[in-house]
Amino acid sequence: MQIALHIGAACTDEDRLLKTLLKNTENFAAEGIKIPGPGKYRRLIRETIQNLNGAPPSAMTRDVLVDAILDDESANRLVMSNSAFICVPNRIFENGVFYDQLEAKLGAFGQIFANDDIELFLGLRNPATFVPAAFEQGKTKNFVEFLSGIQIEQLVWSHVVERIRAVLPQASLTVWCNEDTPLIWAQLVREISGVDPLTKISGGFDLLATIMTEDGMARLGAYLKTHPPQTEVQKRRIIAAFLERYAIEDEIVEEMDLEGWTEEVVNHLTEQYEEDVFRIERMPGVTFISP
Repeated sequence: MQIALHIGAACTDEDRLLKTLLKNTENFAAEGIKIPGPGKYRRLIRETIQNLNGAPPSAMTRDVLVDAILDDESANRLVMSNSAFICVPNRIFENGVFYDQLEAKLGAFGQIFANDDIELFLGLRNPATFVPAAFEQGKTKNFVEFLSGIQIEQLVWSHVVERIRAVLPQASLTVWCNEDTPLIWAQLVREISGVDPLTKISGGFDLLATIMTEDGMARLGAYLKTHPPQTEVQKRRIIAAFLERYAIEDEIVEEMDLEGWTEEVVNHLTEQYEEDVFRIERMPGVTFISP
């Protein structure tokens, strides 16, 4: 079976991707693609991994899990999403390591589904906005305690990607930037679900509708009908042009109210992030989706 797992990152799409996938459940099921609700697997997989406590799973663990998730139905591809799969936001920097639990969680997952084709999906976010968002969602109110001694220079996603590849080298890994999701949303839905690139989907503009005015969305829809794009790249250019004109500013401008989070720090992290993304795009074993 193909096992597709969207592992976040935390504070990126806020389950919007999962909601769009669930809109297509019936159509995708006809192709052997099952997208169960999160209540079917998030707690179940988390508790299974916790109960293993580092020990190898039994021969029956995988089948019991799959039967419970799919209600004993069959599928060619199982699609799941959990941005807190590795850890909840307040533990992201636990022990002074960016995603310290990565190896344990993904390693156990890989052992459970060792005979399946695992596909991992990861959306990145600029640390300049990622850190404040994670801190806000976390339970800790002390920012220094939240960082657990980690230095901002250590906040590079390429190290996380390298560790994912090291612990699950047999799995495919697809990566993108959260900042680009309004432009690549439909492709993300298709990639994670595993359908043909030309397959029609519901909710292809779900995310865009949250950051563009109603008038802008109406005008975009009308324009696409009268000027249908010939390629995905052309479609993204059209979306970008409308977004530039009709974006809801409060939805695209992110407030960062952290002591010591100066403009200099933000600029440094943003520049470092851009260089890091450039590095990830060229990493072997990584499929990078860009606008």
